[in-house]
Amino acid sequence: MDVAVEKQVEAAHPKAALVTTCILAALAGLMFGLDIGVISGAQQFIQKDFGATDRIIEWVVSSMTLGAAAGALAAGWMSAALGRKRSLMLGAVLFIAGSLFCAMAWNAPSLIAARVVLGLAIGVATFTAPLYLAEVAPERIRGAMISTYQLMITTGILLAFLSDTAFSSTGNWRWMLGVISVPGALFMVGLFFLPDSPRWLMLRGRRDDAQAVLAKLRGDVDVVKKELADIEEQLKTKQHGWSMFRENRNFRRSVGLGMLLQAMQQFTGMNVVMYYAPRIFKEMGYDTHAQMWFTAAVGLTNVLATLIAFGLVDRLGRKPILYAGFSMMAVGLGVVGTMMALGINGRAEQLFTVGMLLFFIVGFAMSAGPLIWTLCSEVQPLKGRDFGIAASTFTNWATNFVVGVTFLSLMAGIGNAQTFWLYAALNAVFIVFTFWLVPETKGVTLEQIERNLMKGNPLRKIGR
Repeated sequence: MDVAVEKQVEAAHPKAALVTTCILAALAGLMFGLDIGVISGAQQFIQKDFGATDRIIEWVVSSMTLGAAAGALAAGWMSAALGRKRSLMLGAVLFIAGSLFCAMAWNAPSLIAARVVLGLAIGVATFTAPLYLAEVAPERIRGAMISTYQLMITTGILLAFLSDTAFSSTGNWRWMLGVISVPGALFMVGLFFLPDSPRWLMLRGRRDDAQAVLAKLRGDVDVVKKELADIEEQLKTKQHGWSMFRENRNFRRSVGLGMLLQAMQQFTGMNVVMYYAPRIFKEMGYDTHAQMWFTAAVGLTNVLATLIAFGLVDRLGRKPILYAGFSMMAVGLGVVGTMMALGINGRAEQLFTVGMLLFFIVGFAMSAGPLIWTLCSEVQPLKGRDFGIAASTFTNWATNFVVGVTFLSLMAGIGNAQTFWLYAALNAVFIVFTFWLVPETKGVTLEQIERNLMKGNPLRKIGR
């Protein structure tokens, strides 16, 4: 074996292969971001064209998350049976079909159905891409590589906001929704160049193939042999998936933690800002033109702030960044709510309120945005990783649906200010949850995290 590994390593270009592989896989996040962003700018024109009520618009926006929840559940089985690469391919096909269906919708119910199809694609991608990235990236840069997924989400949102702004002068929402099929097709082509996950290959008994992939990605004989040995040791455990969940209390703890983390991410309020940014700026007193440009500013801030996490996650660690992020979000939304309660009357007050909303976005993009996905992929043991990430991703979409389908109703029911105060209070609570339950996983191998979990160590200590 040593001779074979040495020959494979000699022919490898590990840095280029690893970066290319992770960028292509993270492009799944681009599709997610495009869909979030595009519906934000299009909804006011859809509402006018179809004569839809706010309640119908909530369903148009949120129906994608229902499909995504179903897609996330199905992706757990697909990822194990078909592999990470083929699952991403299926997601790309559904994304292209769903976006074209949205562009051809003839009424609100057909548009809702089209967005459910689009959601299926997003659910598959949001499950599979972070899982794939966690399994191909070495532990020293795993956090940064998984953060590329969040960076692609934010980039997709920004591109969609800019596209919406360009089309807003004509109000052509069909072009807004249909144009995202183009990057979906490009993503599909790129997937043909991805290798399969070495961990999935080992799970399927394809050791030689896994060795070849690791040699290409690592470029170091000793590292390849050690990683293969670590995976082989874990595979001796016969439990997996649902049976492991029923029989192993420690696995249930990691699944519960993953689900809690995803619920925390959604109840920060970030996605309601992404979905309803023009509506929020309208409540601040801005006209349609200003709403669209400030929405684009939201997207740009989101991208730039994500780079903070990209550079710091493997240097400062997960928990310090989460503490800072939740604190910023609590303050930002609390001030926005207070300004709405006092009344936003002048230009200075408008700009200050926008600034605090952008402050909130910086807090999310540098912390809970990328780091929740990172942690959810890190805390699940190998034999139950598909099941665990499926459960947490389903939770993400279920809670995403809740916040999306209630935001306009909350503002109409309890008031604008009270709605923002509610989300500010939740962010403050999440600081406590982070302290008591979230582990620090910086620089720790997935195998060591699993060993600590299965020993019964407290969740916050399994990264030690």
